[in-house]
Amino acid sequence: MALYAIGDIHLCLGAPKPMDIFGGTWVGYMDKLKQGMSVIGPDDTTVLLGDISWALSLPEAKDDFAWINDIPGRKIILKGNHDYWWATAAKFYRFCEDNQFSNQFILHNNHYVYGNWAICGTRGWFYEEERSPAHDSKVFHRELMRLETSLKSAGDRDKIVFLHYPPKYKGYECKEILEMLEKYQVRRCYYGHLHGASHGLAMEGLWNGVEYRLISADRINFKPVLVNI
Repeated sequence: MALYAIGDIHLCLGAPKPMDIFGGTWVGYMDKLKQGMSVIGPDDTTVLLGDISWALSLPEAKDDFAWINDIPGRKIILKGNHDYWWATAAKFYRFCEDNQFSNQFILHNNHYVYGNWAICGTRGWFYEEERSPAHDSKVFHRELMRLETSLKSAGDRDKIVFLHYPPKYKGYECKEILEMLEKYQVRRCYYGHLHGASHGLAMEGLWNGVEYRLISADRINFKPVLVNI
Protein backbone atom coordinates (compact mmCIF):
# COMPACT_ATOMS: atom_id res chain seq x y z
CA MET A 1 0.00 0.00 0.00
CA ALA A 2 1.55 3.30 -1.11
CA LEU A 3 0.47 6.95 -1.30
CA TYR A 4 1.25 8.90 -4.48
CA ALA A 5 0.46 12.47 -5.53
CA ILE A 6 0.71 14.63 -8.64
CA GLY A 7 -0.77 17.95 -9.71
CA ASP A 8 -1.80 19.60 -12.95
CA ILE A 9 -2.12 16.63 -15.28
CA HIS A 10 -4.28 18.73 -17.66
CA LEU A 11 -5.96 15.86 -19.48
CA CYS A 12 -7.36 16.83 -22.88
CA LEU A 13 -9.18 13.80 -24.29
CA GLY A 14 -12.58 15.48 -23.98
CA ALA A 15 -11.51 19.03 -24.79
CA PRO A 16 -8.78 19.32 -27.45
CA LYS A 17 -6.43 21.64 -25.59
CA PRO A 18 -3.18 19.69 -25.30
CA MET A 19 -0.36 21.15 -23.24
CA ASP A 20 2.10 20.07 -25.96
CA ILE A 21 1.66 23.52 -27.51
CA PHE A 22 3.82 24.95 -24.71
CA GLY A 23 6.76 22.88 -25.90
CA GLY A 24 9.63 21.77 -23.70
CA THR A 25 8.85 18.98 -21.27
CA TRP A 26 5.13 19.19 -22.14
CA VAL A 27 5.67 17.62 -25.56
CA GLY A 28 4.21 14.11 -25.44
CA TYR A 29 3.03 14.65 -21.86
CA MET A 30 0.05 12.28 -22.12
CA ASP A 31 2.35 9.40 -22.94
CA LYS A 32 4.71 10.50 -20.17
CA LEU A 33 1.84 10.54 -17.68
CA LYS A 34 0.69 7.09 -18.70
CA GLN A 35 4.19 5.72 -18.22
CA GLY A 36 4.61 7.58 -14.92
CA MET A 37 1.35 6.25 -13.52
CA SER A 38 2.41 2.68 -14.31
CA VAL A 39 4.13 2.45 -10.89
CA ILE A 40 0.75 2.66 -9.12
CA GLY A 41 -0.78 -0.58 -7.88
CA PRO A 42 -4.34 -1.67 -6.99
CA ASP A 43 -3.79 -1.19 -3.25
CA ASP A 44 -2.37 2.31 -3.63
CA THR A 45 -3.90 5.77 -3.20
CA THR A 46 -3.20 8.64 -5.62
CA VAL A 47 -4.02 12.28 -4.88
CA LEU A 48 -4.60 14.49 -7.94
CA LEU A 49 -3.98 18.14 -7.00
CA GLY A 50 -6.30 19.96 -9.38
CA ASP A 51 -6.24 21.07 -13.01
CA ILE A 52 -7.36 17.57 -13.88
CA SER A 53 -9.15 18.16 -17.18
CA TRP A 54 -9.65 20.96 -19.68
CA ALA A 55 -13.27 19.87 -20.16
CA LEU A 56 -15.99 22.41 -19.43
CA SER A 57 -18.55 19.90 -18.10
CA LEU A 58 -18.69 16.41 -16.66
CA PRO A 59 -20.10 14.87 -19.87
CA GLU A 60 -17.28 16.49 -21.83
CA ALA A 61 -14.79 15.14 -19.29
CA LYS A 62 -15.95 11.53 -19.67
CA ASP A 63 -12.88 10.35 -21.61
CA ASP A 64 -10.54 12.07 -19.17
CA PHE A 65 -12.14 10.35 -16.20
CA ALA A 66 -12.06 7.06 -18.06
CA TRP A 67 -8.30 7.63 -18.32
CA ILE A 68 -8.17 8.29 -14.58
CA ASN A 69 -10.32 5.22 -13.96
CA ASP A 70 -7.61 3.10 -15.57
CA ILE A 71 -5.15 4.18 -12.87
CA PRO A 72 -5.22 1.34 -10.31
CA GLY A 73 -6.33 1.93 -6.74
CA ARG A 74 -8.06 4.82 -5.02
CA LYS A 75 -7.96 8.27 -6.63
CA ILE A 76 -8.59 11.39 -4.52
CA ILE A 77 -9.33 14.53 -6.54
CA LEU A 78 -9.26 18.18 -5.54
CA LYS A 79 -10.19 21.24 -7.57
CA GLY A 80 -7.81 23.42 -9.58
CA ASN A 81 -8.40 26.81 -11.16
CA HIS A 82 -8.95 25.24 -14.61
CA ASP A 83 -11.39 22.52 -13.51
CA TYR A 84 -14.49 24.07 -15.04
CA TRP A 85 -16.14 20.64 -15.15
CA TRP A 86 -16.32 20.67 -11.32
CA ALA A 87 -19.84 20.11 -9.99
CA THR A 88 -21.39 19.11 -6.69
CA ALA A 89 -20.16 15.92 -5.05
CA ALA A 90 -23.56 14.32 -5.66
CA LYS A 91 -23.39 15.07 -9.39
CA PHE A 92 -19.82 13.80 -9.59
CA TYR A 93 -20.60 10.49 -7.89
CA ARG A 94 -23.70 10.02 -10.04
CA PHE A 95 -21.53 10.68 -13.10
CA CYS A 96 -19.06 8.03 -11.90
CA GLU A 97 -21.83 5.54 -11.22
CA ASP A 98 -23.44 6.11 -14.61
CA ASN A 99 -20.12 5.52 -16.35
CA GLN A 100 -18.93 2.69 -14.09
CA PHE A 101 -15.95 4.69 -12.86
CA SER A 102 -14.77 3.27 -9.55
CA ASN A 103 -12.50 4.44 -6.74
CA GLN A 104 -12.67 8.15 -7.59
CA PHE A 105 -13.37 10.52 -4.71
CA ILE A 106 -13.64 14.28 -4.20
CA LEU A 107 -11.59 16.03 -1.50
CA HIS A 108 -13.95 18.85 -0.56
CA ASN A 109 -14.84 19.80 3.03
CA ASN A 110 -13.72 16.35 4.18
CA HIS A 111 -10.71 14.08 4.65
CA TYR A 112 -9.68 10.53 3.77
CA VAL A 113 -7.84 8.08 5.95
CA TYR A 114 -4.55 6.57 4.87
CA GLY A 115 -3.15 4.32 7.57
CA ASN A 116 -2.78 6.48 10.67
CA TRP A 117 -2.81 9.66 8.61
CA ALA A 118 -5.52 12.00 7.34
CA ILE A 119 -5.45 13.31 3.77
CA CYS A 120 -6.84 16.86 3.92
CA GLY A 121 -7.01 19.77 1.54
CA THR A 122 -8.79 22.18 -0.78
CA ARG A 123 -7.99 24.33 -3.82
CA GLY A 124 -6.37 27.06 -1.74
CA TRP A 125 -5.88 30.71 -2.53
CA PHE A 126 -3.88 32.63 -5.14
CA TYR A 127 -4.07 36.40 -5.62
CA GLU A 128 -4.99 37.33 -9.19
CA GLU A 129 -4.91 41.01 -10.05
CA GLU A 130 -7.70 40.98 -12.59
CA ARG A 131 -10.32 40.04 -10.03
CA SER A 132 -12.25 42.53 -7.95
CA PRO A 133 -11.55 42.93 -4.19
CA ALA A 134 -15.10 41.77 -3.41
CA HIS A 135 -14.66 38.58 -5.44
CA ASP A 136 -11.20 37.99 -3.93
CA SER A 137 -12.50 38.30 -0.38
CA LYS A 138 -15.42 35.94 -0.97
CA VAL A 139 -13.33 33.21 -2.60
CA PHE A 140 -10.50 33.63 -0.09
CA HIS A 141 -12.69 33.18 2.98
CA ARG A 142 -14.55 30.28 1.38
CA GLU A 143 -11.28 28.46 0.77
CA LEU A 144 -10.12 29.13 4.33
CA MET A 145 -13.39 27.69 5.61
CA ARG A 146 -13.07 24.60 3.42
CA LEU A 147 -9.51 23.98 4.54
CA GLU A 148 -10.41 24.28 8.20
CA THR A 149 -13.47 22.06 7.76
CA SER A 150 -11.23 19.42 6.19
CA LEU A 151 -8.66 19.69 8.98
CA LYS A 152 -11.28 19.61 11.74
CA SER A 153 -12.92 16.53 10.23
CA ALA A 154 -9.63 14.65 10.65
CA GLY A 155 -9.70 14.97 14.44
CA ASP A 156 -6.47 13.91 16.16
CA ARG A 157 -4.96 12.08 13.21
CA ASP A 158 -1.63 13.22 11.80
CA LYS A 159 -2.43 15.39 8.82
CA ILE A 160 -1.08 15.82 5.30
CA VAL A 161 -2.49 18.74 3.30
CA PHE A 162 -2.82 18.86 -0.48
CA LEU A 163 -3.55 22.19 -2.18
CA HIS A 164 -3.72 23.28 -5.78
CA TYR A 165 -2.38 26.78 -5.23
CA PRO A 166 0.96 27.40 -3.46
CA PRO A 167 0.45 28.95 -0.02
CA LYS A 168 3.81 30.72 -0.29
CA TYR A 169 6.26 31.53 -3.06
CA LYS A 170 8.81 34.21 -3.86
CA GLY A 171 7.21 37.60 -3.31
CA TYR A 172 3.88 36.29 -1.95
CA GLU A 173 2.42 34.36 0.93
CA CYS A 174 -1.06 33.55 2.17
CA LYS A 175 -0.49 34.19 5.85
CA GLU A 176 -3.87 32.82 6.93
CA ILE A 177 -3.34 29.44 5.25
CA LEU A 178 0.21 29.15 6.56
CA GLU A 179 -1.02 29.89 10.09
CA MET A 180 -3.84 27.38 9.75
CA LEU A 181 -1.44 24.62 8.73
CA GLU A 182 0.70 25.40 11.78
CA LYS A 183 -2.35 25.62 14.07
CA TYR A 184 -3.50 22.12 13.10
CA GLN A 185 0.05 20.75 13.28
CA VAL A 186 0.13 19.69 9.64
CA ARG A 187 3.33 17.77 8.95
CA ARG A 188 3.47 18.15 5.16
CA CYS A 189 1.90 20.27 2.45
CA TYR A 190 2.01 19.43 -1.27
CA TYR A 191 0.85 21.86 -3.94
CA GLY A 192 0.85 22.47 -7.71
CA HIS A 193 -0.13 25.26 -10.13
CA LEU A 194 3.37 26.59 -10.84
CA HIS A 195 4.83 25.70 -14.24
CA GLY A 196 7.96 26.30 -16.28
CA ALA A 197 10.02 29.26 -15.12
CA SER A 198 7.65 29.70 -12.15
CA HIS A 199 9.20 26.61 -10.57
CA GLY A 200 11.99 28.92 -9.46
CA LEU A 201 9.50 30.86 -7.31
CA ALA A 202 8.44 27.81 -5.31
CA MET A 203 8.92 27.44 -1.57
CA GLU A 204 10.11 23.94 -0.79
CA GLY A 205 11.47 22.36 2.35
CA LEU A 206 10.74 22.99 6.03
CA TRP A 207 9.02 26.21 7.08
CA ASN A 208 7.77 26.74 10.66
CA GLY A 209 7.45 23.02 11.21
CA VAL A 210 5.66 22.22 7.94
CA GLU A 211 7.43 20.57 5.01
CA TYR A 212 6.37 21.98 1.62
CA ARG A 213 6.83 20.54 -1.88
CA LEU A 214 5.77 21.58 -5.37
CA ILE A 215 4.50 18.61 -7.38
CA SER A 216 2.94 20.04 -10.54
CA ALA A 217 3.35 17.43 -13.28
CA ASP A 218 6.07 19.20 -15.24
CA ARG A 219 8.03 19.81 -12.03
CA ILE A 220 8.25 16.08 -11.28
CA ASN A 221 8.74 14.87 -14.85
CA PHE A 222 5.16 13.58 -15.09
CA LYS A 223 5.82 10.86 -12.51
CA PRO A 224 3.71 10.82 -9.32
CA VAL A 225 5.73 11.37 -6.15
CA LEU A 226 5.75 8.69 -3.49
CA VAL A 227 4.65 10.24 -0.21
CA ASN A 228 6.75 8.51 2.42
CA ILE A 229 4.98 8.44 5.76
